[in-house]
Parts: sequence; C-alpha cells; structure tokens
Amino acid sequence: MVSKTKAVYTCRDCGASTSKWAGQCQDCGGWNTLEESIMSRSSKENRFSGYADQASSTEVQVLSDVKAQRLERSQSGLEELDRVLGGGIVPGSAILIGGDPGIGKSTLLLQSLASMSQHIKTLYVSGEESAQQVSMRANRLHLSVDRVSILCEIALETILATAEKMSTDVLVIDSIQTVFSDELQSAPGSVGQVRECAARLVRFAKRTNTTIFLVGHVTKEGAIAGPRVLEHMVDSVLYFEGDSASRFRVIRAIKNRFGAVNELGVFAMTEKGLREVTNPSAIFLSRHEQDVPGSVVMVTREGSRPLLVEVQALVDESRQGHPKRITVGMDQNRLAMLLAILHRHGQCSLLDQDVFVNIVGGLRVMETGGDLAVVAALLSSFKSKNIPKDWVVFGELGLSGEVRPVQNGEERLREAAKHGFKIALAPKGNVPKSGVEGLEIHPISVLRDALSFF
Repeated sequence: MVSKTKAVYTCRDCGASTSKWAGQCQDCGGWNTLEESIMSRSSKENRFSGYADQASSTEVQVLSDVKAQRLERSQSGLEELDRVLGGGIVPGSAILIGGDPGIGKSTLLLQSLASMSQHIKTLYVSGEESAQQVSMRANRLHLSVDRVSILCEIALETILATAEKMSTDVLVIDSIQTVFSDELQSAPGSVGQVRECAARLVRFAKRTNTTIFLVGHVTKEGAIAGPRVLEHMVDSVLYFEGDSASRFRVIRAIKNRFGAVNELGVFAMTEKGLREVTNPSAIFLSRHEQDVPGSVVMVTREGSRPLLVEVQALVDESRQGHPKRITVGMDQNRLAMLLAILHRHGQCSLLDQDVFVNIVGGLRVMETGGDLAVVAALLSSFKSKNIPKDWVVFGELGLSGEVRPVQNGEERLREAAKHGFKIALAPKGNVPKSGVEGLEIHPISVLRDALSFF
C-alpha cells in the first residue's frame, strides 16, 4: 500500500475545503478563516472502504411498509434534563452540549452518569482534566461514582476501541475539541479533526446503540466551535445558558430529533452541584414590596412549559445626540420595531429617550408573545405610572397596531391564575369563552385598547 499525502485548506467557520489558500472563504465569505491540514490516505484502503459492499446488500423498502417502533427511553437521573431531551435518553443517539466555560456542563454530565451508572454501563472520557481532578469534583458534589468508569484519552481510535470492549451504554466525550484521529495530521480542535471525529463517533453510536454525549466549546459569539456541520450530524443540540454571576442555569434544546425544540430545563448551581428547579416561574419573578413603575409580568412559553417572567424597562431623557437602545434577554431589533409601533399607533414618541429593557433572571425570550408586556413596561416607566403587582400581560403586536393571539393562550392564563394573579391583559383571540376562575381577563384587540390601562 502506498500512502498519499495531500494538503487541504478548511474554513473553520463553515467547514468548506479548498486545495489552495485564500484570504477569503468562497462559501461563507469569512476572512482569514482557512486553516491548513494534511490529509493522509492509503491508496488501497480508506475510511469508506466496505461501504459499497454494504450498500449492495441493503434492500430498498416502501416507507409505508416500515413499522414505526416506540422509542424506549432511559432516564438520566435529572428530570429537567429528561424534559429537554423529550422525555429521556434515546439509545443510540448523539447529543451535543455547548456552553460558556464554567457554566456547569461537566458537572451536569457527571451527576447524570452517577445516577445512570447504577443500572447501565457508563464511560466518562476526559480530554481536559485528569482522573484525580474529576474524582475531586465527584467527592465535592458527594456523588456515588463507584460504578462510573473514566478514561483520560484524546486518541479517537483508543476511545472507540475501549468503549466497544466495555460494551458501554452511555459514553461522554469531554470535549470533542480535544479529540484527534490518527488519520488526519492536523492538530486537535481544527475543523478537519472536529468534523472527522464527530462523524466517526456518531457512526459508532448508531452501530452499537450507544448513547454519546459530546461536550463542545463555544466561541466568543456564543456558537459551538468547529464547523457548522457538527450540529447537523448529531441528534440533539443543547445549549447551557446563564450568567456566571448568577446561580441559575438554563439548558435549552436548539435541535432535537426525538422531542420538541426550544424546550427548557432550569437548574440552580449550589455547593453540591446542579439542583433542579421544579417551579421556574418563582425564580423569574421578583415580588416587590410595593408597586414600581417600569415593571410588568408576562407569560411566555418555552417548549411545553409556560413561564411567568418579569420585564423591566427604564426610559430616561437622553443626554446624547443618539439615544441608547439596550436590551438584555430579548432581540434589540424587536425593541426597535416595538418603539416604531408605539410611535405610530400609540402616539407616544420616545425618540429623545434612552431605552433599557431587561428580562429578569437571565432568561432569553425567543418568542413574540412578550411584545405587549414590553410596551406596557415602557409606557409605565415613561409616564412614571405603576402597574399593579397582580397584573399579567402578554400578546404579539403587529405592524398595523393589532394585538395578535399567541399559542396556548388559555394555558398561559391558567398558569397566571395558579400563581395568584388577578387581572390579565390578553389578546382577544386567546380569551376562553368560559373564562378562568379567579382571573379577570381584559381582551385586547388593538394597541389603543391597551393604552387606557397604562
């Protein structure tokens, strides 16, 4: 066999490859993103050998004749993690978890492995920490890890051979950016290594029915490092969110082939690790002793769970030529659109005012159901008018000033009533005919209907 060596240049942003270096990637347009890697292949054997023989023996089936089997899920030991995954872990699935350094990714997986190891075989592969460091964390968290196996290795071939020899049911790779394959001569963490190692790990998971958790580093923009194709390979992509200064952590499903996306799991970081928060609405509400201007409670929905969240706004006269528009927890472009709607259809101009909007608790609101609540908070702060603590507001605003209904409106109203709220301003299309016991609902059709309350 004759070994062939070839130099390729791969974009670290999009994963596109070219035979020549260029200052700009022709696919994604990124500058200085091409990295050189040396690819060595045998002329008689390569990683795809045997695929043609396997394909020739595969039968073509009619999709309607294929019987759909019920997914047998196993529990991770953390109910919030199971909720995000769609009800539990599916054998043979590949799950990618990303988040900022120190957010709790390794702690979460170690806690889960400690629970799952009591009835299935688990293997923790650490490419960044030594076995002593992982053991010290387990002791600090008071975890029972007498059945958790650990392997400190970054060579992919050794990891796969060990996992197959042990007949591992759950395999954790911490992290995918540290793993390398001997088939590529580029450094660990390069685009080619991450893509190749992830692809082989996913194939291993499908072939052996092993559940694999991949821990991914994130860039300064918050995206998972490596080629974008990495997120396409795996079955589920989870993001760990939260401020390092806050004790609360939120894990969100961005992609899930076995459950709903945008599902949310809430944890609190304690001295004994991550503790599940069964009533997340309580942590996103700061009950003031008295009514204050610029604060209103809305009901948002994350996945299958309605959440009560406090929205805070501060409107102040600008001392500069260009007023500030700053948001924390929501899209800044969305705020600019709401200010334009408020000006056009509410006859309220904030052009000379600095506007600050904050979603309490570090939660990021992705849906549009909080539009009416944000406008209410802005008007409350601008007019220095208090909104009662037992009021709840939600609804989507259209460009023509109409208040559009949102999904699962009745469920949101019942969640508000359960937490003791007395008055709700909701889209007319979401008001149930029978009403909600203990809650006075005011239907809102257009923005003008809501202005009289603020």
